[in-house]
Amino acid sequence: MSAEVVATFGAAILGGALRVGVPFLFVSLGECLTEKSGRINLGLEGVLVLSAMAAFGGAYASDSPWVGVLVAALTGAALALLHGLLCSLPRVNDVATGIALMILGTGLAFYLGKPLIQPQAPQLAPLILGGWSDSATVQAALKVNPLLPVGLLLAVLMTLGFARTRWGLLVRLAGDSANAARALGYSVNGIRIAATAAGGAIAGLGGASLTLFYPGSWSEGVSSGQGLIAVALVIFARWSPLRCVAASLLFGGAGAVGPALQSIGISAGYHLFSAVPYVLTLAVLVATCRPGSMAAGSPGELSAQR
Repeated sequence: MSAEVVATFGAAILGGALRVGVPFLFVSLGECLTEKSGRINLGLEGVLVLSAMAAFGGAYASDSPWVGVLVAALTGAALALLHGLLCSLPRVNDVATGIALMILGTGLAFYLGKPLIQPQAPQLAPLILGGWSDSATVQAALKVNPLLPVGLLLAVLMTLGFARTRWGLLVRLAGDSANAARALGYSVNGIRIAATAAGGAIAGLGGASLTLFYPGSWSEGVSSGQGLIAVALVIFARWSPLRCVAASLLFGGAGAVGPALQSIGISAGYHLFSAVPYVLTLAVLVATCRPGSMAAGSPGELSAQR
């Protein structure tokens, strides 16, 4: 294999990781914030799909992609807020509620989004980072989603917030010991509702990146289960926002293997390589989850049976 082919393949993987990894990044950061407060939101797949549809519809109606981004964040926050409110009720299970809201979110998106399948909404303009290179492949790979820097900044702010701010300490306290938080006079339900809604808003930005950048259109299969994969990704990242960045790029690169092979003329087994992110998800769960034990970094309340 020549050096040129290797360089082309590497650039394609890098470009794919940067494009495909952005939705993973936002959804994993949103789930990380939610789980840090002691709540699981399996409904983030519904949040992602509904936000993707809302972003496309908002951009199409306003002729501005950034209005679509705002609509996506608000939509994600609203559906996640519903999850938080329902889970604060007595004898309501987080997992069952999340599954119900995943079905609700995807169902609403499919129903409300039918008129949006054919139209084309304005797209987010890419950040051109490859101008230094004469290679068209490198230039194409480094056309970066403008929401990526936002996700990186959020990861840094969340890391600092959990470590050094009062609100971050309260979120971690609610996630590690609800009884301790109550003993100090704080509302555990209030903290978790706020964290869940904020996590939904962050995940909504992932939906906006799907329909306003890559793949850049609305269809019913736009998410391909990325909201559910992000839950495994958070476990893999050990509930660390900065590790979520690395894990998102890893999963994004895994999703780019098939197109990268096509870029160097290998098309055999394309659909098989498209399954790499799902195989990686199973491998992560098998490698990191042990029956009867908690994963390192896991919020203590996640082990509670609610």
